[in-house]
Amino acid sequence: MAVAASTSPLPAALSAKPATARSPPRPPPGFLPLRAPARAPCLGPVDTRRRFRAEAIKTQREKQQTEVAVEESFPVRETAPLDGADDPMAPTDESWVVKLEQSVNIFLTESVIMVLDSFYRDRNYARFFVLETIARVPYFAFISVLHMYETFGWWRRADYIKVHFAESWNEFHHLLIMEELGGNSLWVDRFLARFMAFFYYFMTVAMYMLSPRMAYHFSECVERHAYSTYDKFLKLHEEELKGLPAPEAALNYYLNEDLYLFDEFQTARVPCSRRPKIDNLYDVFVNIRDDEAEHCKTMKACQTHGNLRSPHSMQNCLETDPECILPENDSEGIMDCVKQSLTSKD
Repeated sequence: MAVAASTSPLPAALSAKPATARSPPRPPPGFLPLRAPARAPCLGPVDTRRRFRAEAIKTQREKQQTEVAVEESFPVRETAPLDGADDPMAPTDESWVVKLEQSVNIFLTESVIMVLDSFYRDRNYARFFVLETIARVPYFAFISVLHMYETFGWWRRADYIKVHFAESWNEFHHLLIMEELGGNSLWVDRFLARFMAFFYYFMTVAMYMLSPRMAYHFSECVERHAYSTYDKFLKLHEEELKGLPAPEAALNYYLNEDLYLFDEFQTARVPCSRRPKIDNLYDVFVNIRDDEAEHCKTMKACQTHGNLRSPHSMQNCLETDPECILPENDSEGIMDCVKQSLTSKD
């Protein structure tokens, strides 16, 4: 009994301390006092890490309940996207700078739509050829500016260049499909598409250097129009398209064994979660339409600085996190787990 008493002198010393003894210094404002753990005082490093991680996940989920998730901003579905807050063509309740940027983008987008409507009212494949030629230009512009920033050592984010290249690769194959369908058969269509693309490139470079948020919103507006155009085309020509064969370019791209770049531009999805089915020309245009929806979601995510992540980077986080074990069909849970893993690593 004497040995036991000698090994714990602290309680006795505390009880013998006079009333006039100085209390321990209070922590400065803004810092919470350290508290001894109420239970399991001998936590190991693994238990401590899991406890902190659980608290971080709980905080992150509470924060996400008040935010709009990226994957919900532009859902892939058969019908046209909803109007309103999710529509980039409708200015949001942001600062006057953001409203001005969005108003300019809406005006420019509507001007391009007027030109396309006047030239290609009943010539769908030619219209798609021009649209795909224009739609891939912003990704060239983004990569050009990012390379310049990297050269001068101003800003380096590999994920942005990877994703934008994958987006341009996807649009390139859309263009090959339209060429195979005869969309570029007339020289006037080729001239108009390349003439518009030439000026669009330098305009996007200038816009991206001035305000990346504005450039990404403009590209989102263009992709939104592309989605709407293909969706309307599918509804009007469904039976006809189902009786036509798929172009060779579409089969080579969508049914290729190496779909790394196909997964790379879909930043709101886990890699390998989408694998296209190609049985006829209707399936081809369904996949093109859905590609435009994924571009739109990626452009929306880019409008928040530093928010873009390569899907394969998220997959690596998922594979290296032993606590992130979910059923294969739980895509929502997988995305939540990936975001939590990225948040904890940041």
